[in-house]
Amino acid sequence: MSLKKWVLCINNEGYPASLELRKVYAVLDDEDGERMGCIRVIDEEGEDYLYPSNMFVALEVSQPVEERLLSLSSFSASSRPAHVSASL
Repeated sequence: MSLKKWVLCINNEGYPASLELRKVYAVLDDEDGERMGCIRVIDEEGEDYLYPSNMFVALEVSQPVEERLLSLSSFSASSRPAHVSASL
């Protein structure tokens, strides 16, 4: 799986320990999840899980913001992303 985009959490109902409102999260590609109306998010536990896509809004970020978000994470080309979130 690879990083696809960034989203902002707008609803954490049912997942208050895993998702924080108004927080930016990384999204991984997951075509099967998308067909079910879900997105795969790296949550507060540093794990990737499927969540209903209506709990988030997609963000378009500039290159400097993207670089900053990536600098806050532990990415490598051969491993799954670790905990990737940043408060706005």
